[in-house]
Amino acid sequence: MTKETILLVDDDQDIQNLQRLYLQKEGFRLLFANSGKKAIEMATEHQPSLIILDVNLPDLDGFEVCQSLRQYTKVPILFVTGRSDDVDTILGHRIGGDDYIYKPFNPGVLVAKVKAHLRRYRELTSRQSEPYVQELQQALTFGNLVIEKEQCAVKKNGKEVTLSTKEFLLLCFLAENPNRVFSLEHIFDQIWGEESLGDYRTVMVHISNLRKKIEKDPSKPELILTIRGLGYKFSGG
Repeated sequence: MTKETILLVDDDQDIQNLQRLYLQKEGFRLLFANSGKKAIEMATEHQPSLIILDVNLPDLDGFEVCQSLRQYTKVPILFVTGRSDDVDTILGHRIGGDDYIYKPFNPGVLVAKVKAHLRRYRELTSRQSEPYVQELQQALTFGNLVIEKEQCAVKKNGKEVTLSTKEFLLLCFLAENPNRVFSLEHIFDQIWGEESLGDYRTVMVHISNLRKKIEKDPSKPELILTIRGLGYKFSGG
């Protein structure tokens, strides 16, 4: 089996060495970059399966790098930061990040998060014959919104919409269950599972992101509706 490749982006050599120590033990192939521009170059050339991205870099910051990467890749991006500010966390999710690892981090947590995100990304892109994946090979159309599940692509008015992995998974989950109401907890368990620590606010952040990208007027959503006191549902028309 081909080893999955992880791109580690950090200008702190000690952090890179710690990440290398634990991830190599798990059999991952590792690539390294110590600047934002180098990270974009490496990601473009080698197409890693997952990217661990430091927020503070000497040239571009991690958020700028993430925005650039999201123009052509949907692989999981995990931010590494020493700041636990909610504003930074919300911004990171909004621009396409999938998770956060806070310094000083527990290497065991790092490995667990990496494995969880890779597993979910494999499930998303798999072409095996499980019932869910068979269903993934069909497109869903809701007015001017088309979800091309086999290509992991979303189009609005014929133009592709850039979504993070979690945003795409969340949209597919809701759209495949139109007019069903799901609680924050249920959505969190379906999309994030054991890879996070039960911060249900991340569901609200991702719902807000999706609305900005797919709704005609995000302040008056017509597709992803809030059901007060219960959760969310996708209006299937």
